[in-house]
Amino acid sequence: MKVYVIGLGLIGGSLALDVKREFPEADIFGIDANAQHVEEATSLGIISKAAVIEDLIHADWVIVAVPVNYIAQLLPQILDNISEHTIVFDAGSTKAAICKAVENHPNRRNFIAMHPIAGTEFSGPSAAITGLFNGKTNIICEVEKTAFKLQEKALALFNAIGMRIRYMDPISHDTHIAYVSHLSHISSFMLGKTVIEKEKDERDIFDMAGSGFASTVRLAKSSPTTWASIFKENKTNVSQALQQYIANLQNFQQLLDNEDYNGMFDEMENTNRIKNILNGIS
Repeated sequence: MKVYVIGLGLIGGSLALDVKREFPEADIFGIDANAQHVEEATSLGIISKAAVIEDLIHADWVIVAVPVNYIAQLLPQILDNISEHTIVFDAGSTKAAICKAVENHPNRRNFIAMHPIAGTEFSGPSAAITGLFNGKTNIICEVEKTAFKLQEKALALFNAIGMRIRYMDPISHDTHIAYVSHLSHISSFMLGKTVIEKEKDERDIFDMAGSGFASTVRLAKSSPTTWASIFKENKTNVSQALQQYIANLQNFQQLLDNEDYNGMFDEMENTNRIKNILNGIS
């Protein structure tokens, strides 16, 4: 079992660790534009050795976990270099542009467009975690375009590492993920920015920051390289989500300025039902 991981950060590295846990006999090779990441992943035992794109002809599996704006550019080249039995899947958090990029490729049948809903605020090979995907949802798009036998093998792998599978079309995926993931990262980055700007005048604000602030701003520690590319690829949906979010913030500010505290209470009470939604998910 020869597995080639392209992109040796949190997601690629964690997938490699899970494959190694479930299939100890697997040979895992790494490809990354950052030579330091290759060295680090090797020293940490995430991969066995470095590889290049031309080596993919020997691959049973290819995992593509580079920043999402590069996936659509890289995928055709990857599919050009594989054998007929190779399974290629990506872990990008947008799907429409990626699916579009390979829709007419002769080896489209070898590709699975997926998005595992898992991660942390950390990046790089040292952030990789065994078991990161256990119990997490894995969105698969356009599964009907993947050869059935390859689908079966891929689903067996995903189940082995603990993923729950859900199917969705790429456009719906990108719309929903803008609200439940991309918007929360923007909120965290901008909350952190607001506090940093205020800190210029009040240095003790960080001494006063409690667990609520820490949990809300946690995502602002995420990689700007990763998230700038995500926002770029999902620009239209993210912009629409931001417009609605800003409108809600402005409405809340207006309630506060007008001393409409009953209105503020109602807004928060109505939103409290998010607890039931999230409890249902967990």
